[in-house]
Amino acid sequence: MTETPDNLRRRLPVGAETQPEGGVHFRTWAPSSKQVTVLLGRDEDLAYGIEVPLTAEAGGYWSGWSAAASAGMHYRYRLDNGEFPDPASRFQPKGPHGASQIVDPAIFQWSDDQWKGVAREGQVLYEMHLGTFTREGTWAAAMAELPQLAELGVTLLEVMPVADFPGRFGWGYDGVNLFAPTRLYGEPDDFRRFVDRAHSLGLGVILDVVYNHFGPDGNFLKEFAPHYFTTRYATDWGDPPNFDDEFSAPVRELITANAAYWIDEFHCDGLRLDATQNIYDASNEHVLAAITRRAHAAARGRGIYIVGENEPQHAHLIRPRAQGGHGMDALWNDDFHHTAIVAMTGRNEAYYTDYKGSPQEFISATKWGFLFQGQRYKWQKARRGTPCFDLTPANFVIFLQNHDQIANSLWGRRAHTITSAAKLRALTALLLLGPNTPMLFQGQEFAASTPFLYFADHKPELAVLVAKGREVFLGQFPSIASEDVAALIPNPEREETFQRCKLDFADRDKNAEVLLLHRELLRLRKNDPLLGNAQRGTFDGAVLGTSAFVLRFFGRDQNDRLLLVNLGAHLHLDPAPEPLLAPPLGCVWETAWSSEDPRYGGGGTPAIDSEDNWNLPAEFAALLTPISAP
Repeated sequence: MTETPDNLRRRLPVGAETQPEGGVHFRTWAPSSKQVTVLLGRDEDLAYGIEVPLTAEAGGYWSGWSAAASAGMHYRYRLDNGEFPDPASRFQPKGPHGASQIVDPAIFQWSDDQWKGVAREGQVLYEMHLGTFTREGTWAAAMAELPQLAELGVTLLEVMPVADFPGRFGWGYDGVNLFAPTRLYGEPDDFRRFVDRAHSLGLGVILDVVYNHFGPDGNFLKEFAPHYFTTRYATDWGDPPNFDDEFSAPVRELITANAAYWIDEFHCDGLRLDATQNIYDASNEHVLAAITRRAHAAARGRGIYIVGENEPQHAHLIRPRAQGGHGMDALWNDDFHHTAIVAMTGRNEAYYTDYKGSPQEFISATKWGFLFQGQRYKWQKARRGTPCFDLTPANFVIFLQNHDQIANSLWGRRAHTITSAAKLRALTALLLLGPNTPMLFQGQEFAASTPFLYFADHKPELAVLVAKGREVFLGQFPSIASEDVAALIPNPEREETFQRCKLDFADRDKNAEVLLLHRELLRLRKNDPLLGNAQRGTFDGAVLGTSAFVLRFFGRDQNDRLLLVNLGAHLHLDPAPEPLLAPPLGCVWETAWSSEDPRYGGGGTPAIDSEDNWNLPAEFAALLTPISAP
């Protein structure tokens, strides 16, 4: 080691960072070690030619600079208790157990200088898993499909976790190298190219990140400092990160720096925070608020989007910091999904127990967000949720499918295989024309023939436990719990399970009518000023029958919109004593769009509002606009 240069620059608190004048600066947190050395080599096997002893700093940090180090070289840290990869490695070419590689993020040439980022309002999310989105399962292959998504009408890609994890495949939620995009999908610059190309097409990119736990294999954080974790709280995945116990400051710094890292070095447009209910912190500033703050600072004026998953439905996560909230933009609304599944299938078992799939549930979810805002929840035998009447429709991300909910079934079946095509078209209209923020799951737009199953490639002893855990989890569904059915659950560790989930883009042509449905609904959402960004007070809803309801969007000069949804049998309203059905003064209703359009595979739409009063065909949705009366 030579003397550290005066113009030292660091982007992250820890890790290996190339310097403007050459060389690399190393820094790590290892408070229990009496000596820390960087072992440096030019190949992945680390034929060690260079050893760089680090100097102790206050607070348990160690740092040092090497003029001989450069981007592309490989390294490990030698601690008192062994040799380990860098917890803040930017790339792991051989996976979490291999050597770390020095990466210079400044080498990549961005072309998105004019990109202004994204806003909370007006988004259409698209959740994707890189390993199964294309047959190749790479950033490069996914990048080639981006024009199709932009043309569809998607605005924001939500990429499932990419932090590196052991094995050949997985969902990504067991990541152990938070700063290293997994080698399974390509190199870090491949991720950058993906984002750069998305921005050129008008698409934002947010990344799903996991801060509630680390994976069970390949996680060497405890070797550096046992204080990375706490036993004060418990999760289903082991000890959670230490955000409020003794020596928690470096842990908080690591996580908040990671949130900023994806936005700074990869130009991501925000984050999706996984299972926030299991991120425990009693500090004055909750780490979730700190993550949001650091992410916005890293954006340097660009608009970013932070969405959380929060099963207990704590509304304070999306309130502004000035009101005591954490400042996120949105939360996933599982209530909408659950009532939709019951409406589609008629089954309300397990965590669908508290839902009926009724018209009032859809109206309430559309108007008020969460259905449970403090009422007692039978399934959990406790109260669930907090009031959120002050929030806006855009604060709630709604969906008919996502990675978890498709996989939480025996066969990983998608929605079009568990309900009728007509009913799904109607619910898709509600999803994409309503005021909440809609999200599609990869392949949903063309009724993908491939399932989405749980898959994870673990070492043998862990794979057995994971497969058993999956069986136990699905056992909450009485329809799956019997022994003969449980034996049919696809084994997560088999590569066949993973391969079956890869999209087949030939389905775009095979199911062209489904793709057309989504494309035209998203075009309507974008171009109609009353749809897609309606604020509370500008729309209302009413129940019309046991399976039918109406949403009315109020425009200027009586230029209203009527969205009719009937999920049951044909309904003849005669009389029709519901004020929301009344046309504006001097007008009559005209059908502007119908889910029963034959181009979508429908059977045609008769006159809805006629001299025979109101006729709502079975399992349909329609958008009505006013025209001048004869």
